Amino acid sequence: MAATVVLQVDPQHPDPQLIAAAAQAIAAGRLVAFPTETVYGLGANALDPAAVDRIFAAKRRPYSDPLIVHVASIDHICDIARDVPSGALELGAAFWPGPLTLVLQRGEHTAPNVSGGRDTVAVRIPSHPVAQALLLAAGLPIAAPSANLFTRPSPTTAQHVLDDLDGRVEIILDGGPTTIGLESTVVDMTQDPPRLLRPGGAPAEALLAHVPNLVIPTAALVQAQHEPAAGPGMLLKHYSPYGRVLLLAGPSSAAIAAAARIVDELHGQGLRVGVLATDEEAPGYVTLDVELVSLGSVQNLDQAARLLFAHLRQLESLGVDVILARTLPSAGVGLALGDRLFRAAEGNIIDAEDPESVQTALAVLASAEE
Repeated sequence: MAATVVLQVDPQHPDPQLIAAAAQAIAAGRLVAFPTETVYGLGANALDPAAVDRIFAAKRRPYSDPLIVHVASIDHICDIARDVPSGALELGAAFWPGPLTLVLQRGEHTAPNVSGGRDTVAVRIPSHPVAQALLLAAGLPIAAPSANLFTRPSPTTAQHVLDDLDGRVEIILDGGPTTIGLESTVVDMTQDPPRLLRPGGAPAEALLAHVPNLVIPTAALVQAQHEPAAGPGMLLKHYSPYGRVLLLAGPSSAAIAAAARIVDELHGQGLRVGVLATDEEAPGYVTLDVELVSLGSVQNLDQAARLLFAHLRQLESLGVDVILARTLPSAGVGLALGDRLFRAAEGNIIDAEDPESVQTALAVLASAEE
């Protein structure tokens, strides 16, 4: 493949000629990365199985992990899905365009490889002006997972896409940073009652106002990699930087004390440590020999969501071997933040008040370095 071409576009008023060039690439079966309000997507014609195959190859993504298909308006849902329940259309009308994905029965014209081995399709209508312009110009549904290598932190800037996929995608539409920063909420509408598969940019509390019987799992849903996943983003390892991530749960004072012990131990092994903390807790870590990055205030989790993936990549660029992060309140977008951190840490949560939990985590890290 030739070198990736990056096209700068105004995020609110993209140049029609640049959008037309990207739309022509989509129609020709090529890959185009583009901004949505959530994260950057890696797009291909959702009606062309060969084009969809190129997404999996570029990302090194297993075929068991389904893709989200984007359309321009609710009028196009029945072009890619069948037997759409009225409840799905009502929920879509309330949240689309926006960060909500609905799992529906796949239509006969949709490429079957978007579905991860199931007969369903995940559908979303993005609100970002660049994404909307591309969909309208292409006149096609666009399959588009996050535009990164599989298991990596999702890209919220064009540079993140280039870092992971330079030479693996033909065009990147650079529309600046994304505004939400976390992927869409995924709801399975093929089940009765509907089930939340992945928390995201549309808070669960808002969904409940429209779907009172929505099933919200009490813990993150985890799908084995070899099994067809019910929806995207459900594998245990996801959104992960190259360094290991550990989550510290418990009161602030206990978390800071546990972090100090972990840092001392890891420094003795010659490892560098980064800490991802909120503004409120960050002062407690300044005396430790770590790379410290703040997510912002715990009172503004929308900002934390917008910055999470960028900060994980920032700590990675600083050369840390281990990243310590804190569990966060689960209200609103906090539920999605917790899900992303849980998967970035591959489920490794340390009870900061339990010395044995800290010791077990250190033992796991030591064995991983051997």
